[in-house]
Amino acid sequence: MKGDNLMEDPVKMWLKFAERDLRSARKNYEIEEYHVSAFLAQQAVEKALKALHIKKTGDFPKIHDLTRLARVIDAPDEIVRLCAEITPAYTAARYPDVAGDFSREEVDELIKSAEKVIEWVKKLI
Repeated sequence: MKGDNLMEDPVKMWLKFAERDLRSARKNYEIEEYHVSAFLAQQAVEKALKALHIKKTGDFPKIHDLTRLARVIDAPDEIVRLCAEITPAYTAARYPDVAGDFSREEVDELIKSAEKVIEWVKKLI
């Protein structure tokens, strides 16, 4: 990791990492690693929402529930709804006792939802 990233604007840094995770989600989707793709889509949205929270307040809550993060920044209902759909991927992709197999269609929808949330965030940053 380059040291110059430490001096970067935190909002830009979080958004850059969000976009990186979204690209990685798409790549893992292409190679049919759906559990990884689902997790990365969730991570992309979490980082984007935290970028917006930093922009608004200078800090961010250390929570992973996208719905709560969206509500904290007064996101519109549609964004909150998309976040509610994406949030379960955080746990389902990480823990074998909760995990289920993600279908191609499910992950395709997760990625599309993540793209919509991130585009909304980018308009506000």
